[in-house]
Amino acid sequence: MKIGFIGLGNVGGKLAGSLIRNGHDVTVRDLNDDLVQSFVARGAKAASSPRGLAEMVDIIITCLPSPAASAAVAEAEDGFLSVLRSGQIWMEMSTTDHEEIIRLGARVQERGAIFMECPVSGGCHRADTGNISIFAGGPRAGFDLVLPLLKTMGRRILHTGELGSASRLKVVTNYLCTVHLVALAEALTTCKVAGMDMNTAYEAIRISSGNSFVHETESQVILNGSRDINFTMDLVIKDVGLFDQLARDLNVPLEVSPLVLNIFKESAEKYGPREFSPNIIRRYEEPCGVKVLGQGFPAEMVDDEPEEQGYEVVARR
Repeated sequence: MKIGFIGLGNVGGKLAGSLIRNGHDVTVRDLNDDLVQSFVARGAKAASSPRGLAEMVDIIITCLPSPAASAAVAEAEDGFLSVLRSGQIWMEMSTTDHEEIIRLGARVQERGAIFMECPVSGGCHRADTGNISIFAGGPRAGFDLVLPLLKTMGRRILHTGELGSASRLKVVTNYLCTVHLVALAEALTTCKVAGMDMNTAYEAIRISSGNSFVHETESQVILNGSRDINFTMDLVIKDVGLFDQLARDLNVPLEVSPLVLNIFKESAEKYGPREFSPNIIRRYEEPCGVKVLGQGFPAEMVDDEPEEQGYEVVARR
């Protein structure tokens, strides 16, 4: 089966790398030709346009930074939507909007093709080793078709239900991740100002009820000083904005979400939209005149779990 992969950024490049590493026939497309050539050197083929890619493959995978980017590769003049054929599969692995998923899904189905949304969660370091988690929304029959590929790119695979369900769950989990990050930035700065040993503070949080996935990953690069988690403030604003709009559309009374969204919007204006998201801690460090650092923490996260075949996670009933 021939696979086309569009979007070789921080996450997409690592997912595509897992497919190549495991012997799949992969054709790639990205606006950055240097990235494309680096994948060609690893055994991939290159396509000159999304349309050209679709004509070469059985499955199209997209992993792009925004709903607009996903729509463009599908619907632009050189997009692949117009050449989708019956039985061909599009796997959308970007973090995108529920309504956009439904709209694009309808267009794909009109062509007789299959559309599955498959956003990922767990960080670039887990995407790099094929150990990331993947949510998959769409018909069960479509899920069964793409499950072997999902098991190659990820470790824990959850079929979330009908089309659109995975995108909603993805923005919920990204929202929670962001809330945890802001809370940790406040907590770690408070520990520093109080004169606590930061390595001890890290361990106290890690072994306690205050622990979280975010603490075990992003707190480490905060305490190293690199703050490099391969995710930037503009992307946080996009993701939390998607959650915020979802909740508002459902008339959920919001309190924390608007606050967190505003915190990142203000910080992006001050520090730049491409500032690493863990540097939200600067918002608290700078007024206190401190730098929150520990000793012996890594500059970037590396997955220490060995790569293993993925498996389907079944929701308890």
